[in-house]
Amino acid sequence: MSGKQGRVEQLFDLTGRVAIITGGAGLLGYHHGAILAEAGASVVLLDLAAANPSLRADQLQAAHGPKCLGLAVDITSEHSIEEACKAILAEFGRVDILINNAANNPKVEDQKPGKPWSRLENFPLKTWNDDIAVGLTGAFLCARIFGQEMAKAGVGVILNVASDLAVIAPDQRLYRQEGLPEHEQPVKPVTYSVVKTALLGLTRYLATYWVEQGVRVNAISPGGVANGQPDEFTAKLHALIPMARMAKKDEYQGAVLFLCSDASSYMTGQNLVVDGGRSVL
Repeated sequence: MSGKQGRVEQLFDLTGRVAIITGGAGLLGYHHGAILAEAGASVVLLDLAAANPSLRADQLQAAHGPKCLGLAVDITSEHSIEEACKAILAEFGRVDILINNAANNPKVEDQKPGKPWSRLENFPLKTWNDDIAVGLTGAFLCARIFGQEMAKAGVGVILNVASDLAVIAPDQRLYRQEGLPEHEQPVKPVTYSVVKTALLGLTRYLATYWVEQGVRVNAISPGGVANGQPDEFTAKLHALIPMARMAKKDEYQGAVLFLCSDASSYMTGQNLVVDGGRSVL
């Protein structure tokens, strides 16, 4: 029994490793960091200053033990990421794990009646550019800058957070509002699906690019997380999910730990779908 327990600990132990999470001060980013810190990693939360990543890192460290760091970073800025990399190396001397988690995801229900900006016919070019910059260009820049450090060290893990909407199309019936004409019906914005699907391509590219340097690259495609959405919306969504519910906010932690640890040591270039079964229908 003790031998088996030792093997389990060995597979999932992240003691001494340094994990970077973009969008780390947000709901899922913080929970990704929590499970990695619980496994022994020093976690670095990167986020905009308004999200207070330093405070969130202090909370993470207080709850889980290993030294954590929060940095205000604009991941659409090459210079900002490079400065963060210097600070992380000065503090910890290494980079072992990168989770590209940051993304723009405006709430469809926040649209005003009669002004359906989310519809493809009306979708603003600025919003397109902003969403691509954060969700895709930011992931590329972080992978390039932090991934180089892993490649130099001969070991590392990059995890790209995609979505169930990277493997299926959004069901726009979820967002329909009674009484609105068709041209005013809100929809899931085009950029979310495009960004998340593109992350799968980035995952496959990076997985073979640095494979000889010991850098593994995978993606996770989570489904929606229950976070106070309107009852009408959740009822319609639950009907599309075989498990008949959305995920709990900490329910992706096991998959994230698996993909960031030695438990997945022979896995690269893959997309792990964790969506309650929605995409199998």
